[in-house]
Amino acid sequence: MQIGSGSHTYEWDEQWGTLPPGRSYGYTHGVVEDAAGRVYIHNASKNSVCVFDKDGNLLSTWGNAYAAGAHGLHLTREKEGEFLYLSTTNQRMVVKLTLEGKVVWAVTTPPQSDVYESDWRLFQPTETAVAVKEGLVFVADGYGQPYVHVYDLKGNYKKSFGGPGNGKGQLSNCHGIMIDRRGKEPFVLVSDRGNSRLQYFDLDGKAVKITGEGIVMKPCTTIQHGDEIYIPDLHSRVTILDKNDKLVCHLGETFEGWKMEGWPNIKHEWRRVGYFTSPHGLHVDPHGNIYVVEWINDGRVTRLNRM
Repeated sequence: MQIGSGSHTYEWDEQWGTLPPGRSYGYTHGVVEDAAGRVYIHNASKNSVCVFDKDGNLLSTWGNAYAAGAHGLHLTREKEGEFLYLSTTNQRMVVKLTLEGKVVWAVTTPPQSDVYESDWRLFQPTETAVAVKEGLVFVADGYGQPYVHVYDLKGNYKKSFGGPGNGKGQLSNCHGIMIDRRGKEPFVLVSDRGNSRLQYFDLDGKAVKITGEGIVMKPCTTIQHGDEIYIPDLHSRVTILDKNDKLVCHLGETFEGWKMEGWPNIKHEWRRVGYFTSPHGLHVDPHGNIYVVEWINDGRVTRLNRM
């Protein structure tokens, strides 16, 4: 089945990333690709990290320790090699790992006493973004307190910014985070999901601008591909913005899908080819194919093959 139009026309492939008999996903949350073309899917099952080749064949699984809180997944290419950054909500932790799952470092509740002193469990990170050239790691506390916490590449805490509210520089469910390098200067792009918008900050945490209002509904994160931004919107569609953050298209939209009985865990017979119900994470490969993972109890992985 084809979806989209013009230069953003895709063939819907629901068979890519199918697990062998006897294995199943939990809620699928994040997806990334390494330099060798291997695709990693983070999900809430005992095999919380599933690794596939470019054709969707399962290569390996690991990560039982992160199953209960599996959430954000980020991949970086640093001087020492490639690394994965996992955000785990139940464990209240961000962990930096090698591609094989070896722990490099882990951080838990930030030492921000005025925010977390009453209860360390208030920290529930949902995603990280890494500005490798600047040596900074940005952690979005999406399910805890609405702050972004800044670390260096060794996991040392530096500062925090944000805070609750709907004004400029304030956040509500800051669910996703990305380093936007489309302009002369890099920005931190936060998916301010509770406020149904996107918000830009400079690398020092100063609020720059708000965008996406009236275009995004519940943005989970943002992914840069060329000059465009791709957004898995939890409210049942994928959205693409151009270099000026103007709408290019919505893909696979199920109108008011989040109102369906049992959402996001709707009945299998209601899960239609060509229509999303709860996109949570995505990746765009060098060929423009889009990998979408949805927040649904037994997982849903789709590849949109660019035509």
